[in-house]
Amino acid sequence: MKVISGKITRPDKRETLRYLGYAGVKNAQGMEELLAECEALILPQLAPKAVYEAYPLSRGADGRLDLGFASVQSVSLCRNLQGCNDIVLFAATVGAGTDRLIAKYNRVSPARAVVLQAMGAAAVEQWCDDVNARIVAEYGPARPRFSCGYGDLPLALQREIFPALQVTKNIGVTLTEGDLMIPTKSVTAIVGIKQRD
Repeated sequence: MKVISGKITRPDKRETLRYLGYAGVKNAQGMEELLAECEALILPQLAPKAVYEAYPLSRGADGRLDLGFASVQSVSLCRNLQGCNDIVLFAATVGAGTDRLIAKYNRVSPARAVVLQAMGAAAVEQWCDDVNARIVAEYGPARPRFSCGYGDLPLALQREIFPALQVTKNIGVTLTEGDLMIPTKSVTAIVGIKQRD
């Protein structure tokens, strides 16, 4: 099991704008100053951490996937893992500082809170891209990452992921009774490692 940390020097502006509903807009008129202000607020709060581990993958006759840490029935995940014999399971977060910042600005400046929310979402995706790149560098070509709640993969699988990776101990993320993560800017994912020829 590997625990890593990283640094985000600049949140992805295009992804932030996409989360704000500006997808495809090259120039978000009037947003530049607000984006710059929110970037200055959020950057010191970002504390990217991740934990990951590789597991063997097998398929049962009943269509269930044995992921090495849990067994699950999911047509969507099965499709995503075609051509894979192994997976890497990971959990990643940009830390609790972003949640505290958003909560503060929800009270004092809802416009800034909305931008910070989008910027935090973009930042965790950016960090997941970095983690994914490390996984590919270590294990070889991979399928796109797949998270609980996508397609028919149940959110309840989080209950198996957390103990498998010791997520709370390793990166400080906890799970609510409804299987959501705190800090909210956190992700768990399964990455299928492609079979080598």
